[in-house]
Amino acid sequence: MVRHAFGPRTVPAVTTPGSTDGSDYTDRLLQLEQPLWKRVLDVQAPYRWNVRRLFGDREVLDVGCGLGRNLGHLAARGVGVDHNAHSIEVCRARGLTAFTTEEFAATEFARPGRFDGLLAAHLIEHMPRAEAVKVLSGYLDHLASGARVVFICPQERGYTTDSTHVEFTDFDGLADVAGQLGLVVDRRQSFPLPRFAGKLFPYNEFVLIAHKP
Repeated sequence: MVRHAFGPRTVPAVTTPGSTDGSDYTDRLLQLEQPLWKRVLDVQAPYRWNVRRLFGDREVLDVGCGLGRNLGHLAARGVGVDHNAHSIEVCRARGLTAFTTEEFAATEFARPGRFDGLLAAHLIEHMPRAEAVKVLSGYLDHLASGARVVFICPQERGYTTDSTHVEFTDFDGLADVAGQLGLVVDRRQSFPLPRFAGKLFPYNEFVLIAHKP
């Protein structure tokens, strides 16, 4: 069963079990946003700060943007792409700039060197690593030389919370993806808590920062 495909395709109205490309997956993500405690406590505040700190004033291509959480963090400097047309509809309803993978190629943004940043947050773990490399390689031409690239994946506890996760990817795994893409790794960061917390805290993340030579 093909779980994920960010290349050109027709997006079905519903998904197969364990897939991320239909309305049921989008609905699940929307439900995860609803708990009152998440809104009252503004749980996204540290992650919003971190994404903005990492990219600064760069224009960023967010590959696998989902419902646009990080696009919102990036404000007007982000452009999203995702294979799930239902999630893209949500992004647009939120006033964000986002396209399906089929649409993106025909936009003004799909030109060489257009972006000086690329974000792949909670994308790589949803597919075999070789497929992740293939997907991300399709967007490298849209990056300028020196562009910052940030990969984010959940740590151990977070990985177990989603049945659509396919391959656990830690710092070494992310560095392997970066290397296969010809990127230069600059640093690694466990966020928001130290590395040991990832086995208990579901929202701890591996963050790898690299750049395009």
